[in-house]
Amino acid sequence: MTYEQTLDYLYAKLPMYQRVGAVAFKKDLGNIVKLCNAMGNPQRNLKMIHVAGTNGKGSTSHILSAIYQANGYKVGLYTSPHLVDFRERIKVNGELCTQQFVINFTESIAEHIEQIQPSFFEITVAMAFSYFAQEQVDVAIIETGLGGRLDSTNIVTPLASIITSIGYDHKDMLGDTLELIAAEKAGIIKESVPVIVGHIEASPLAVIQTKATELQAPLYHYKKTDAYSDLQGKHQRWNIGCAVQCEALLQDTFPTSTEKTLEGLATVCSLTQFEGRWQTVNQKPLVVCDVAHNEEGLQLIAEQLIALQKGLHLILGFVKDKDLEAIIPLWPKALSISLVKPNVIRGMETELAAQKFNAAGLAVTSYTTIQEAIDSVYENIKANETTDNSAIFIGGSNFVVADFLLLEKTASTPWK
Repeated sequence: MTYEQTLDYLYAKLPMYQRVGAVAFKKDLGNIVKLCNAMGNPQRNLKMIHVAGTNGKGSTSHILSAIYQANGYKVGLYTSPHLVDFRERIKVNGELCTQQFVINFTESIAEHIEQIQPSFFEITVAMAFSYFAQEQVDVAIIETGLGGRLDSTNIVTPLASIITSIGYDHKDMLGDTLELIAAEKAGIIKESVPVIVGHIEASPLAVIQTKATELQAPLYHYKKTDAYSDLQGKHQRWNIGCAVQCEALLQDTFPTSTEKTLEGLATVCSLTQFEGRWQTVNQKPLVVCDVAHNEEGLQLIAEQLIALQKGLHLILGFVKDKDLEAIIPLWPKALSISLVKPNVIRGMETELAAQKFNAAGLAVTSYTTIQEAIDSVYENIKANETTDNSAIFIGGSNFVVADFLLLEKTASTPWK
């Protein structure tokens, strides 16, 4: 198979949560255990850090990778979902895994795929374990996909576990209270393995503390730090705090220097090829995208947008299961709101999204593509405002940001 044929096979053959939603979520670890057993359990030879959380787990994972890369370690990084390139999920020192590896791995386990019938996510987890073992990484940082207790990554015994935050997301699968969601995230805690917690409210934190005590797992809070990072936003201080606390706890295993760590924190995006987190792609007008998509994440983004003190234009798209009534009030006042449908099966039709915004007293304009929305908003700014005082924000889901970044990389956006 070619690389493109391999991806087509993986996307078409296997249930993928990002495309079809909850039906792809496997509520047990049986398949991933069988698959890794068939592969000889490569994960057992890896030193790992396991990261969960409603928000911040991707950022924290990339921050940790940058810290250890800057200190000279060979770092495997597994995160999800990808934005533009499937291989974003599996990196070593910021470099995507090779296309040939994806082909070879998929072909090598084809028989197991037929027998076990794993999900897309289970395949990618096994693929990451195999690649990191092949590359002989010093440390592998593994981000959970959804939840923790029943997440496919939760067959590892890490050196440390991190739970970055607890908020409302995936309530149909994880529970409709913060305490229930915390119990699912706390499922990654292992016996006697230290666990670091981020900025978490008292009630869900108590659930995590109880689980840690039960398993005799020492619990540590994130470190407060004012170290500079290229990741902007006050919420990143909590993520950085989780990472540097983990770094401190693992000094005996992975010695680091303050100087190199500060270098890593200052260059997270370039060291790890991290995208989609308050990512600025243009200055005049200011164009920013962010993958925040739940109440907690969007509240933080709204605060950053308000702080810009610019004429704001929102370009938004959502997935079908998104509770718009809960998140529409979070958006700051904007000069215009444009709606697009994310280019995935789960994408919410703009007609439905428009009805929800209209019911909240907000006027919106719907567009067929992200290109049309951007072109229209940009022309409106040029005609009626100054680019110095205008800002365009693209977000609402991972998939709208993915569509935008693909456009930015492959086509001519109007500010180029």
